[in-house]
Amino acid sequence: MGRPPRHNADDFLDAAVRIFAADGIAAVTMSAVAREVGAPSGSIYHRFPGRPALLAAVWLRTLTRFQQDYLAVLEREPAIEAAVEAAAQVVRWCRAHPGEGKLLYAGDRSLGIDDWTAEDRARADEANRRLTAVMTKVVRRLRPLTGRSTDELMLALVDLPYAAVRRYLDRGEAPPPRAVDLVTKTTRTLLGAE
Repeated sequence: MGRPPRHNADDFLDAAVRIFAADGIAAVTMSAVAREVGAPSGSIYHRFPGRPALLAAVWLRTLTRFQQDYLAVLEREPAIEAAVEAAAQVVRWCRAHPGEGKLLYAGDRSLGIDDWTAEDRARADEANRRLTAVMTKVVRRLRPLTGRSTDELMLALVDLPYAAVRRYLDRGEAPPPRAVDLVTKTTRTLLGAE
């Protein structure tokens, strides 16, 4: 009977996020991730056949974790309060997970999606379709309630929270608590909920 592995896939993915947050995507190599974990180089290849698979796994795990929280909040009722809370949730999530927030902000293109397997690209596409479907439904609910256009609603739900976290994430910092309050207040104003 063999020894149980000392490191699991999440250990390697967590290390990849830390390296990305500190030094950018070019620094996320298989050997750098193994070193960060304190594992022999060969052990990372037991879990990921190469760098594209590692980067796809980092992206998909991060996206799934973010969407789980964000979509749950966004689909609540009443719709306007859910929208305000969803915008604030983006900032809260980035406060709790600044490395992963920076990764999401960078986008799947920066992680070499064109080099991923067809299966990994399909999983990313499915996650994007799920988000688009929920956003479309929410925008349809909010337009008559707020009198706002689709562009105005997308500004409040997407652009504003990302703008509020970007400068902090770019510096490798978690957004401060005041960013949550600012996004909440500004989203309410944009939606005419004050």
